[in-house]
Amino acid sequence: MVTVYSDSPEGDVLVVPLGGEVPMGRRFAIYAPVQSHEDVERLVHAAKLGAEALIVDTRDWRIIPLENIIAYLQKTSTRLIAKASSPDEVETLYGVLEKGVDVVLFKPRSKDDVSRVFEVVNYITRVQLSTAEVTEVKDVGMGDRACIDTVSILSVGEGMLVGSKASFLFLIHNESLGSSFTEPRPFRVNAGAIHSYILTPDGRTKYLSEIKAGDRVLIVSSQGSARPTAVGRTKIERRPLRLVKAKVGDEEGSVILQSAETIRLVRLDGDLVPVTEVKPGDKVLVYTTKEKARHFGLTVDEFIIER
Repeated sequence: MVTVYSDSPEGDVLVVPLGGEVPMGRRFAIYAPVQSHEDVERLVHAAKLGAEALIVDTRDWRIIPLENIIAYLQKTSTRLIAKASSPDEVETLYGVLEKGVDVVLFKPRSKDDVSRVFEVVNYITRVQLSTAEVTEVKDVGMGDRACIDTVSILSVGEGMLVGSKASFLFLIHNESLGSSFTEPRPFRVNAGAIHSYILTPDGRTKYLSEIKAGDRVLIVSSQGSARPTAVGRTKIERRPLRLVKAKVGDEEGSVILQSAETIRLVRLDGDLVPVTEVKPGDKVLVYTTKEKARHFGLTVDEFIIER
């Protein structure tokens, strides 16, 4: 059911400017530009009087006033609606104080604005992981691999989906555990050789060689839940590499990773196995799709063979 907010009496919810008169017995919302702490206090008071929503434009100070309002509204049923000035700000407003605002108002100025907003609000939240049986493991010599450092703390069980085929990606675990010789780095995934594909939040793939600061990547747990995060930096360095091949039914895929004890694949039961210890017959978590071909990261229906 759609609720119409309007400054006209015909609307479901009457929108009244801050300080305006509210007719008795009407559902109402308050609109206000927020320019001072006094405006915040008056808005919170309106919420306590029964306002169904606060519609705010925070203008120059965009984050701190919203944080204050969100904190005050925690024990009320009042919705917070905020105005955004750009597509990137839409994502920011939905993340304020982790909880975010309830609704964002944004007027797109171009098709690109619409596409960018769609990317922000329509990201993958879950993937269906499968169990693959490892068929071959071998060292392939020196090569360039990419470490992806994110701006988030990754939990045990989380990693990134990476592989040599866009239709067959391995769950590569983060470095939150560390080792007896290295400190934990819970923001990092040592993702693999630079030719590899990585799955991004909008369902596209990128080559690891393309990932740079500010890009968005998809973090996936061993249970299949997914969330986006931003890249802080990518480090590409020359290291010894190891090839891992695996199969799901008749489908075979591979991934090339740095040969080091801190790079781990994930087993079906959630246990981790270092790439230095993985062997034929082991079962590891992967993500497979029927769409095999990609063009600039988008799936396309065409004939392709990848080996």
